[in-house]
Amino acid sequence: MKVSVVIPALNGGRDMARCLEAIAAQRLDGEVEVVVVDSGSTDGTPDLCRARGALVHEIPTSEFNHGATRNLGASLASGEVLVFTSHDAYAEDSGWLSALVAPLAEDPGLGGVYGRQVPHHGARPPEEYFLGFLYGPEPRDQWIGDPSQLSMETTLFSNVNSAIPRAVWERFPFSGDVVMSEDQEWSVRVLRAGYHLRYEPRAVVRHSHDYTLRAAFRRFFDSGASADRAYLSGQAHSRRILLRNAYDYGRGELGWLWRSGHASAIPYTAVYELTKFTALQLGARHRRLPAAAKRRFSAFPGYWS
Repeated sequence: MKVSVVIPALNGGRDMARCLEAIAAQRLDGEVEVVVVDSGSTDGTPDLCRARGALVHEIPTSEFNHGATRNLGASLASGEVLVFTSHDAYAEDSGWLSALVAPLAEDPGLGGVYGRQVPHHGARPPEEYFLGFLYGPEPRDQWIGDPSQLSMETTLFSNVNSAIPRAVWERFPFSGDVVMSEDQEWSVRVLRAGYHLRYEPRAVVRHSHDYTLRAAFRRFFDSGASADRAYLSGQAHSRRILLRNAYDYGRGELGWLWRSGHASAIPYTAVYELTKFTALQLGARHRRLPAAAKRRFSAFPGYWS
């Protein structure tokens, strides 16, 4: 079995080098190729990747799109299994790739597998809790019986750490017309087609962001703007689950901060989480907003043009 690891990149630098070194250290029966789609790096990232044996394709920064860029990388790849990751993510052990792709060979009903994300060393407490909330230690399968069951619990899937059979991707390529959450928009279509998804916690990468309040607002606005085609596709049912999860999340995070010795971070965390939630709600209602506001709120203002 040949596995192609597809990585979008922009000024990856040392993070990119660390990511590639971790891929090179993987133990896997079969060939592994790395395909990098670079969107306008100015720090030598394309040359760094070529020097480490990756196939590199360069596009202008203006052409980057989460879904379309990953589709481009997948179209250039030759593996029977497509693995997607990010240049700022890396596996800490050599068993990551085998743990991620093995379930696909065992279960033909799987549309995709995604693995665990743990924070980088020294990450801020809110990011540590966020990743622990989404990606815990227990495996799970996700499927739906009818469209009303679509929610953030069933559609969760992340291209920071995922594996998809080429045949499934060819049938269901990522959408190039969503600003973000191309992975969860993809999972909605795959689930509706009768496939199921698996979360494999043994396939672990380190990946986290210490966003400023402004950056967090923009990211979660874009997430909310994509939500009606992703984790809010179930409409009223999806919204109820989102609100319930938000309540559980906030209460759980407060208790975790107190118990883990991070009580001093509670005031900042409260502001940070309120910023994220407000942005998410605004994004989910983006059709009511003027284009100028959407360009200002988004991390990808060009998308709204």
